Amino acid sequence: MIDTRPAFDTAEALAARRDRFARVDEWIFDLDNTLYPAHTDLFAQVDVKIRDFVQKLLGSTPDEAQRLQKDYYRRYGTTLRGLMIEHGITPDDFLEYVHDIDHSVVEPDPDLGRAIERLPGRKFIMTNGTRKHAEKVAARLGITHHFTDIFDIVAADLLPKPHRETYDAFLAKAGIVPARAAMFEDLSRNLAVPHTLGMATVLVVPHGAREVLREAWELEGREDGHVDWLTDDLAAFLHGLIDG
Repeated sequence: MIDTRPAFDTAEALAARRDRFARVDEWIFDLDNTLYPAHTDLFAQVDVKIRDFVQKLLGSTPDEAQRLQKDYYRRYGTTLRGLMIEHGITPDDFLEYVHDIDHSVVEPDPDLGRAIERLPGRKFIMTNGTRKHAEKVAARLGITHHFTDIFDIVAADLLPKPHRETYDAFLAKAGIVPARAAMFEDLSRNLAVPHTLGMATVLVVPHGAREVLREAWELEGREDGHVDWLTDDLAAFLHGLIDG
């Protein structure tokens, strides 16, 4: 497990981490590339289907479709929102098509399940994907029964993270007090609002020894002030919160 926060392994730093998480009893996890490792490459299947959808919708070349897909994703939070704003599409066909993928590449993770089970309080999945997709991933990992609820892009009225309104809607629906919550994400920008609200924030990054295909901007922000902790092993990090 890695952590680049200053003096992470000092007694003082470990005590500070323990004290901060001792106040947490609401645990919020992003789904893709967070609850399962990025090298699983599940989201690569979604990525290809989004590109194909854009290409067919706009009658563009594959290269132009990919350029628009990535541009909308970065500017609007999801490609879907970009297509809704720029081209007026309705979401249902898009969501059904892009999440119709082979989830069998996600392997069961009993150690992650044990780590999540040990955490005190409630646990949630908050994703820019669909509930159906999240349920399939959680089932493959073997962790479904540990979660109180899933807050997906439909529950967010199609307004994705990192928009402040989406976090506000989720917190209100779940009855979460931010100061008692922790947020785990694979995108630094999605931790800015949670940090401002007073949550503990953890950025989950690809394992250092693994090659992953990600946009350069997706891997940025590790040193941003709104990232409290950094890890490339979610299960080990969670166990460490309990074991000290």
